[in-house]
Amino acid sequence: MGVFQFFVLCSLMGSVASNKEILLEPDRPFLRVRLFDRAELECCYKNGPANTNVTWVNRFSYTGQMYPVNLSEEVFQNYSKSNGKQCVFLILKNVKLKDTGMYQCHFNKTKVYSHGTYLQVFKPIEKTINLSESTKNKILTAEGVLLLLCVVIPSASLLFKSKKQNKLEMKKMKQEEENIYQGLNLEDCCSTYDQIERSQGQSQYQDVCTAMEEKEEILEKP
Repeated sequence: MGVFQFFVLCSLMGSVASNKEILLEPDRPFLRVRLFDRAELECCYKNGPANTNVTWVNRFSYTGQMYPVNLSEEVFQNYSKSNGKQCVFLILKNVKLKDTGMYQCHFNKTKVYSHGTYLQVFKPIEKTINLSESTKNKILTAEGVLLLLCVVIPSASLLFKSKKQNKLEMKKMKQEEENIYQGLNLEDCCSTYDQIERSQGQSQYQDVCTAMEEKEEILEKP
């Protein structure tokens, strides 16, 4: 009877140890890696059983389905343990575009998954024209000169047009004044002036004569 109780107690202790709660550490939420570069993912936890097995799974973004990561020479796992924290690393030595997706740690024989890290593999934009620094500096200098010309030439053109317009207006005014004087005959002006002077003189003499005649008429009256 005592032996039976001992075995029951040992089995209960083993079940408690195996069901020990796993405390997950925060994962890196996002990792962006250039095509054909190395990517390193990790998930860390505490309080896990000593014999805990971890499998990396990948949830593909375009299908949403979860698949275990196939390990190989270019895709492998590493482990580390320090201060009661255990970490599992997934290293992809040569990432490809198809490796893009959400990576999580699955703790075997449990329903526990890590928070996960989304891996994005991107292809850099290739340079269509490979220019040296000196060539780039020359292009920038040429662009600056062209920009300066685009500002200076229209301004100079407007200034030249305004000066030309002012000269034309002054010339037009001068021609109008000359036309006024050209329309008058100098001899006619002189003859007209003489006639005016004579008419004014005659009117004065006529006034004097009429005044004398009136005085004589008054004197002749008795």
